[in-house]
Amino acid sequence: MTNNTNPPTGTTIFQLGGDLPVRRIGYGTMRLADGPGDPAGPEARIWTAPADRAAAVDLLRTAAEAGVTLFDTADAYALGAGEELLADALRPYGDGVAVATKVGVVRPSPTEWVPLGHPAYLRQQAELSLRRLRTERIDLLYLHRLDENFPVAEQVGALKRLQEEGKVRHIGLSEVTVAQLEEAEAVAPVAAVQNLYNLATRDHEAVVEHTAGRGIAFVPFFPVAMGGHAGPDGPVAQVAREVGATPSQTALAWLLHRAPHILPIPGTSSAAHLVENLGALDVTLTEGQFARLGAPSGS
Repeated sequence: MTNNTNPPTGTTIFQLGGDLPVRRIGYGTMRLADGPGDPAGPEARIWTAPADRAAAVDLLRTAAEAGVTLFDTADAYALGAGEELLADALRPYGDGVAVATKVGVVRPSPTEWVPLGHPAYLRQQAELSLRRLRTERIDLLYLHRLDENFPVAEQVGALKRLQEEGKVRHIGLSEVTVAQLEEAEAVAPVAAVQNLYNLATRDHEAVVEHTAGRGIAFVPFFPVAMGGHAGPDGPVAQVAREVGATPSQTALAWLLHRAPHILPIPGTSSAAHLVENLGALDVTLTEGQFARLGAPSGS
């Protein structure tokens, strides 16, 4: 089920699901959970609402004013507090704002993320997300993780039922393989796939290629990680100096150059970093610079 054609190379806008225009750098809200001193990165707990709620609300509004049109959250972020925060900051949502959230993971403790794909549970969580986001329709609802205990058709079918009821505009999947994506596409159109992908971690190249051919948005999370490409004499720093950008902007520019259907969603709790990330939309790489950035670390 092809959703839409790819946008022209170099554009800063992607038509999500073929009918929802979003800028190609969105904002991931996961880092707004927890407080100072809590673990960051992959070890982050994402367990409690932000310590400074007013500052988080201001940051989300700053993001919208700066031109961010795609905001990403999940019901598992701070046990729903992430969705409530988005509603406090951005509701009523204007036509230029799209909100994506996720269902399908339970949080029995700060360190546990357990997939749960019972269709009734997925539908219940979507209903709760609608209440917390204070909206009648979710722009993009991801299945946060596939649950091996339930058929893919039943899990995606639950989201399709919500779509048919008018409660979900578009359906997405997270951390899936090409085979899993194809199985899901047999049930319902998939508008977006959110997988871990960046300069340092490129295990999902096959998914990038598959989604490109199907007009499906590929949304990399942890998009700024650079691994062995970082460092004052590494390729990221070298290319950044050549194009007059920061290393973070250069890492994001590599993703934007990689394919026109890629929509990074960097997260930050800093307004300065937010503006810096958006500046990647103005960074142009040559094919040679793109190749150097993508070369294996240490080569």
